[in-house]
Amino acid sequence: MTSKKKRAPDELAAAEENAASGDESEPVTTDVPQEEAAGAADPQESPAAAEAELPREEQLSRERDEYRDRWLRAVAELDNYRKRSRRELEDVRRFAVADFLRSLLEVLDNFERALQALDGQVMAEGNAEGVRQGVELIHQRFQEILRDGGLSRIEAEGVEFDPALHEAIQQVEQEGVSAGTIVRVVQPGYKLHDLVLRPSRVIVAR
Repeated sequence: MTSKKKRAPDELAAAEENAASGDESEPVTTDVPQEEAAGAADPQESPAAAEAELPREEQLSRERDEYRDRWLRAVAELDNYRKRSRRELEDVRRFAVADFLRSLLEVLDNFERALQALDGQVMAEGNAEGVRQGVELIHQRFQEILRDGGLSRIEAEGVEFDPALHEAIQQVEQEGVSAGTIVRVVQPGYKLHDLVLRPSRVIVAR
Protein backbone atom coordinates (compact mmCIF):
# COMPACT_ATOMS: atom_id res chain seq x y z
CA MET A 1 0.00 0.00 0.00
CA THR A 2 1.07 3.57 -0.71
CA SER A 3 0.49 6.54 1.62
CA LYS A 4 -0.92 8.76 -1.12
CA LYS A 5 -4.04 8.27 -3.22
CA LYS A 6 -3.60 8.23 -6.99
CA ARG A 7 -5.70 10.70 -8.97
CA ALA A 8 -8.27 9.42 -11.40
CA PRO A 9 -7.39 9.76 -15.12
CA ASP A 10 -10.22 12.27 -15.66
CA GLU A 11 -8.92 14.47 -12.83
CA LEU A 12 -5.37 14.37 -14.19
CA ALA A 13 -6.58 15.36 -17.62
CA ALA A 14 -8.62 18.25 -16.27
CA ALA A 15 -5.65 19.48 -14.29
CA GLU A 16 -3.37 19.37 -17.33
CA GLU A 17 -5.97 21.18 -19.45
CA ASN A 18 -6.31 24.00 -16.84
CA ALA A 19 -2.55 24.36 -16.63
CA ALA A 20 -2.24 24.58 -20.42
CA SER A 21 -5.01 27.22 -20.75
CA GLY A 22 -3.61 29.36 -17.88
CA ASP A 23 -6.87 29.16 -15.86
CA GLU A 24 -6.27 30.53 -12.35
CA SER A 25 -9.74 29.94 -11.05
CA GLU A 26 -8.51 27.47 -8.48
CA PRO A 27 -6.08 28.97 -5.97
CA VAL A 28 -2.76 27.36 -5.45
CA THR A 29 -2.17 26.50 -1.84
CA THR A 30 1.11 25.99 -0.16
CA ASP A 31 1.30 23.74 2.82
CA VAL A 32 3.03 25.44 5.79
CA PRO A 33 3.91 23.57 8.96
CA GLN A 34 1.51 24.40 11.78
CA GLU A 35 4.36 25.23 14.16
CA GLU A 36 5.81 27.91 11.82
CA ALA A 37 2.39 29.55 11.25
CA ALA A 38 1.72 29.74 14.95
CA GLY A 39 5.11 31.30 15.58
CA ALA A 40 4.57 34.01 12.96
CA ALA A 41 1.15 34.97 14.38
CA ASP A 42 2.40 35.59 17.96
CA PRO A 43 2.50 39.35 18.83
CA GLN A 44 5.57 40.96 20.28
CA GLU A 45 5.98 40.31 23.96
CA SER A 46 4.52 43.24 26.11
CA PRO A 47 6.69 45.24 28.57
CA ALA A 48 4.46 44.14 31.45
CA ALA A 49 5.06 40.52 30.57
CA ALA A 50 8.79 41.18 30.26
CA GLU A 51 8.82 42.89 33.67
CA ALA A 52 6.89 40.03 35.18
CA GLU A 53 9.69 37.74 34.10
CA LEU A 54 12.29 39.81 36.05
CA PRO A 55 13.54 38.48 39.35
CA ARG A 56 11.51 39.50 42.39
CA GLU A 57 14.45 41.41 43.88
CA GLU A 58 14.83 43.54 40.75
CA GLN A 59 11.11 44.34 40.68
CA LEU A 60 11.21 45.49 44.29
CA SER A 61 14.28 47.60 43.55
CA ARG A 62 12.53 49.36 40.69
CA GLU A 63 9.44 50.03 42.82
CA ARG A 64 11.64 51.41 45.59
CA ASP A 65 13.38 53.81 43.20
CA GLU A 66 10.05 54.95 41.77
CA TYR A 67 8.56 55.67 45.20
CA ARG A 68 11.74 57.44 46.25
CA ASP A 69 11.59 59.74 43.22
CA ARG A 70 7.97 60.54 43.93
CA TRP A 71 8.78 61.32 47.56
CA LEU A 72 11.67 63.62 46.59
CA ARG A 73 9.44 65.50 44.15
CA ALA A 74 6.74 65.91 46.81
CA VAL A 75 9.30 67.22 49.33
CA ALA A 76 10.65 69.71 46.78
CA GLU A 77 7.15 70.96 45.93
CA LEU A 78 6.30 71.38 49.63
CA ASP A 79 9.51 73.33 50.24
CA ASN A 80 8.78 75.61 47.28
CA TYR A 81 5.23 76.17 48.60
CA ARG A 82 6.55 77.14 52.04
CA LYS A 83 9.06 79.59 50.57
CA ARG A 84 6.41 81.13 48.33
CA SER A 85 3.97 81.47 51.24
CA ARG A 86 6.66 83.06 53.40
CA ARG A 87 7.47 85.60 50.69
CA GLU A 88 3.80 86.45 50.19
CA LEU A 89 3.30 86.93 53.94
CA GLU A 90 6.33 89.21 54.13
CA ASP A 91 4.99 91.25 51.21
CA VAL A 92 1.61 91.64 52.92
CA ARG A 93 3.26 92.81 56.13
CA ARG A 94 5.55 95.20 54.32
CA PHE A 95 2.72 96.77 52.32
CA ALA A 96 0.57 97.08 55.46
CA VAL A 97 3.38 98.88 57.31
CA ALA A 98 4.00 101.07 54.25
CA ASP A 99 0.36 102.19 54.16
CA PHE A 100 0.40 102.98 57.87
CA LEU A 101 3.65 104.94 57.68
CA ARG A 102 2.38 106.81 54.64
CA SER A 103 -0.55 108.06 56.70
CA LEU A 104 1.84 109.20 59.45
CA LEU A 105 3.81 111.42 57.09
CA GLU A 106 1.13 114.08 57.46
CA VAL A 107 1.62 114.08 61.23
CA LEU A 108 5.38 114.27 60.80
CA ASP A 109 5.03 117.28 58.51
CA ASN A 110 2.78 119.05 61.01
CA PHE A 111 5.21 118.40 63.86
CA GLU A 112 8.03 119.92 61.81
CA ARG A 113 5.92 123.01 61.16
CA ALA A 114 5.19 123.28 64.90
CA LEU A 115 8.90 123.09 65.70
CA GLN A 116 9.59 125.84 63.20
CA ALA A 117 6.88 127.94 64.87
CA LEU A 118 8.64 127.50 68.22
CA ASP A 119 11.71 129.25 66.85
CA GLY A 120 12.69 132.33 68.86
CA GLN A 121 12.19 134.68 65.94
CA VAL A 122 8.73 133.36 65.13
CA MET A 123 7.60 132.97 68.74
CA ALA A 124 6.36 136.53 69.22
CA GLU A 125 4.07 137.69 71.99
CA GLY A 126 0.55 136.44 71.48
CA ASN A 127 1.64 133.63 69.14
CA ALA A 128 1.91 130.98 71.89
CA GLU A 129 -1.81 130.27 71.78
CA GLY A 130 -1.66 129.63 68.05
CA VAL A 131 1.19 127.17 68.51
CA ARG A 132 -0.72 125.35 71.24
CA GLN A 133 -3.78 125.03 69.02
CA GLY A 134 -1.63 123.73 66.20
CA VAL A 135 -0.16 121.02 68.45
CA GLU A 136 -3.67 120.05 69.56
CA LEU A 137 -4.73 119.62 65.92
CA ILE A 138 -1.70 117.41 65.31
CA HIS A 139 -2.59 115.32 68.35
CA GLN A 140 -6.19 114.90 67.17
CA ARG A 141 -5.11 113.93 63.67
CA PHE A 142 -2.65 111.42 65.07
CA GLN A 143 -5.39 109.82 67.19
CA GLU A 144 -7.65 109.58 64.14
CA ILE A 145 -4.98 107.75 62.18
CA LEU A 146 -4.42 105.30 65.01
CA ARG A 147 -8.15 104.65 65.37
CA ASP A 148 -8.44 104.02 61.64
CA GLY A 149 -5.68 101.43 62.03
CA GLY A 150 -7.66 99.57 64.71
CA LEU A 151 -5.99 101.07 67.79
CA SER A 152 -8.15 101.93 70.80
CA ARG A 153 -7.43 103.13 74.32
CA ILE A 154 -8.28 100.79 77.19
CA GLU A 155 -10.89 102.17 79.54
CA ALA A 156 -9.44 102.20 83.05
CA GLU A 157 -10.34 104.99 85.46
CA GLY A 158 -13.43 104.26 87.55
CA VAL A 159 -13.82 100.67 86.31
CA GLU A 160 -13.07 97.40 88.10
CA PHE A 161 -9.52 96.17 87.87
CA ASP A 162 -9.00 93.51 85.17
CA PRO A 163 -5.57 91.81 85.17
CA ALA A 164 -5.96 91.06 81.45
CA LEU A 165 -6.20 94.79 80.66
CA HIS A 166 -4.63 96.61 83.61
CA GLU A 167 -1.38 96.57 85.55
CA ALA A 168 -1.66 97.67 89.17
CA ILE A 169 1.37 99.57 90.42
CA GLN A 170 -0.11 100.72 93.73
CA GLN A 171 -3.07 100.21 96.09
CA VAL A 172 -4.51 103.04 98.16
CA GLU A 173 -7.32 103.66 100.63
CA GLN A 174 -10.10 105.62 99.00
CA GLU A 175 -13.29 106.60 100.79
CA GLY A 176 -16.48 105.91 98.97
CA VAL A 177 -14.75 103.62 96.47
CA SER A 178 -15.11 99.86 96.60
CA ALA A 179 -12.04 97.67 96.70
CA GLY A 180 -10.68 96.70 93.31
CA THR A 181 -11.80 99.90 91.58
CA ILE A 182 -9.25 101.86 89.60
CA VAL A 183 -8.90 105.36 91.02
CA ARG A 184 -6.13 106.71 88.81
CA VAL A 185 -4.46 105.92 85.46
CA VAL A 186 -0.71 106.47 85.51
CA GLN A 187 -0.12 105.37 81.92
CA PRO A 188 -2.90 104.58 79.41
CA GLY A 189 -3.05 101.20 77.73
CA TYR A 190 -3.98 100.37 74.15
CA LYS A 191 -5.46 97.50 72.14
CA LEU A 192 -5.17 96.64 68.48
CA HIS A 193 -8.64 95.24 67.88
CA ASP A 194 -8.73 92.45 70.52
CA LEU A 195 -4.95 92.28 71.06
CA VAL A 196 -3.61 94.12 74.12
CA LEU A 197 -0.54 96.04 72.99
CA ARG A 198 0.08 97.59 76.39
CA PRO A 199 -1.95 97.28 79.61
CA SER A 200 -2.96 100.39 81.48
CA ARG A 201 -0.78 101.11 84.51
CA VAL A 202 -3.16 102.06 87.29
CA ILE A 203 -3.66 102.70 90.97
CA VAL A 204 -6.32 100.54 92.59
CA ALA A 205 -8.44 101.09 95.70
CA ARG A 206 -8.22 98.50 98.46
